Amino acid sequence: MTDAVDFASLLCSRLCHDLLSPVGALNNGIELMADEHDPDMRARCLDLLAESARASANKLKFFRLAFGAAGGFGDAVDSREAKSAIEGLYGADGRIALGWMVAEPALPKTAIKVLLNLALIAGDALVRGGRLDIGAEGPEIVVRAEGPRLVLDSELRDALLGWTSEDALTPRGAAAFLVHRLAAGAGGSVQVSEPAEGVLVFGATLPRA
Repeated sequence: MTDAVDFASLLCSRLCHDLLSPVGALNNGIELMADEHDPDMRARCLDLLAESARASANKLKFFRLAFGAAGGFGDAVDSREAKSAIEGLYGADGRIALGWMVAEPALPKTAIKVLLNLALIAGDALVRGGRLDIGAEGPEIVVRAEGPRLVLDSELRDALLGWTSEDALTPRGAAAFLVHRLAAGAGGSVQVSEPAEGVLVFGATLPRA
């Protein structure tokens, strides 16, 4: 089994990779501001800085809940926190339309992490945008992605289904492997459909979550 410290390092590497772009844009914007004297260009730089700051904050909020210990020390997390995190990550620019079908006001922490990480993988698969629907009822979680182009790397599929050799696990597959581990630890399983006709569906069953 993958060492806990090594696995945490993979998750941290994934987080840093995703934060590199907005944080790098912040740095570039600040450098431009230092050399720019035209009022219109400075206003444009400020807009770009604000956009990059929002993107960084949204990603941190999402990853804190998906990978970390956000949500308090209780056994359940307010489902509205998960909805807000997904909206911040994917709903801000309008590229991906979101559907939220979770009636329960709170979900077990394991279910929240599985839901968020499946949403992360499905959202990333929508390389040209589309629609992302998230649902949960009892021990069942379903995430459905629909768009003009869907790409699911075989590494992610194998990690979700527990087929990945743990020695070969990379930061790219860390979130998918986390879903597999959490589902297996709850006595459940993960299902992955073939991305056919622009639709990809993930399911997870968590009977002991």
